[in-house]
Amino acid sequence: MAIGRMGAVELLPRMTAWCAIVVAAIIMLGCSCTAFVLPPAATTISETKKHCNVVLQNKSSDGEDNGNIISSQLQRTFNTLVTAAALFTTALASPVNIHVHTNEPVITIEKSQAYALNENQLFISDVWFKVTTQYFDQSFNGLGESGWRAKEKEAFQAVEDTGPDDDELVTDAIKTMLSALGDPYTRFLPKEKYEVLTAYATGGSAKAGIGVQLLEDPRTKNVVVMATTSGGPSESAGVQAGDVILKINGEDMTGASAEIVAAKCKGEQGEKVDVVFLRRDENGNAGKEYLKSITRAQVKLNPIQTQLFTTESGKRVGLLKVPSFSTETVKEIVNGLRTVSDDGKLDAIAIDIRGNVGGYMPAGVEAANLFLPARAHIIAEVDKSGAIKGYDADGIGADTSTPLYLLVDGRTASASEIFAGALQDNQRAVVVGSKTFGKGRIQNVQPLENGGGLAITRARYITPKGRDLHGVGIIPNKEPSHCESADSARTCLADIV
Repeated sequence: MAIGRMGAVELLPRMTAWCAIVVAAIIMLGCSCTAFVLPPAATTISETKKHCNVVLQNKSSDGEDNGNIISSQLQRTFNTLVTAAALFTTALASPVNIHVHTNEPVITIEKSQAYALNENQLFISDVWFKVTTQYFDQSFNGLGESGWRAKEKEAFQAVEDTGPDDDELVTDAIKTMLSALGDPYTRFLPKEKYEVLTAYATGGSAKAGIGVQLLEDPRTKNVVVMATTSGGPSESAGVQAGDVILKINGEDMTGASAEIVAAKCKGEQGEKVDVVFLRRDENGNAGKEYLKSITRAQVKLNPIQTQLFTTESGKRVGLLKVPSFSTETVKEIVNGLRTVSDDGKLDAIAIDIRGNVGGYMPAGVEAANLFLPARAHIIAEVDKSGAIKGYDADGIGADTSTPLYLLVDGRTASASEIFAGALQDNQRAVVVGSKTFGKGRIQNVQPLENGGGLAITRARYITPKGRDLHGVGIIPNKEPSHCESADSARTCLADIV
């Protein structure tokens, strides 16, 4: 958009000039006009004078300078229009400030302090503009409009003398600017991180990896393995959910984001990557570090696993393990339900979303739609203006009667919480396990012209009963004593189903 690309530094003086020209023309039409200092048609103010002053002076009618007075009203009007046109052309050619003094009709045109933005500043301006127009908190974390604009100016100053090869400086300036929002989910994504994130959402992988799902623990700032892909390289190497990644190929990952760690894990198929993990004990205390040399492979990030088991009370339970939400998840849930029900009627359905950190938000909404009657509320988004957009079930083909159980834990987040919150609030499912993570914000992830991306928190969501889960999470209906990530679904449900 033109306004975003021009930048605030340059736009305001131009708008000031255009508005002042209209005022100037009105003043001149009411004045007895004499000499006009007009720049040539093809010149700008800077080419004519360093400071160009156009002065319209009221001359006395006692005969002084009579030879220079144009008596024809028509000629005065014509000169007025020519002057206004010249001012307009000049304003377009160079940013200016125009001051109108009404006591004695004087128009002063001065060069403004506006300056041209370099390419890196234009890129920062584009990022700033996108966040400004989409961010859900229009107080900008209490900064206000002027404070948030000041952050853009600081970023401009940080890259004022940079060139096309200074990507790292530009990235640091953008990160510093966005950090002022206090929102870890609104972030700049360099090219490799953007590819990882979009691949995760679509259920594919642009490069070979080691078959892990990762999440940054907000308490320790460590990147934790949330789940391993069934049959993938990490599972084969003995990596477990809850393991912390400390080093990759000798590089310390302390303080690195989940996107950076994921990008470091990826590479060419068949290559080995050395990863140092930390496995905690049962009480969550630091345990033993161990090194694994893992061969990268093409893995499907989020296959749904199915299982049929019978409880001690003789009930047949169809189990679906959903490790993440992507564009393929709803189709896989439907196929999974068909698989577990092929051998006959089910007494209950169990969906295990422990360790599921979310992913593609609409998939969480669509998955809830599979189990709710028509017109049941699923979720409501609240945007920057406070407008509410609701999502309701359509009831088409939904299973609204088979008893349903959801297994959750502290790593169940985002789209998974949308899914679980909708089913819990509608009393359609019994939520079993421990309190969920508590991420109640929705992001837009969009590409940038440099190949990277930008994630912007555009809204918060509330459950059908109006709960904002951010920082709070979902409290389960049942909290069995044995339902840790390593425990089977059968163990979690032993005394419940």
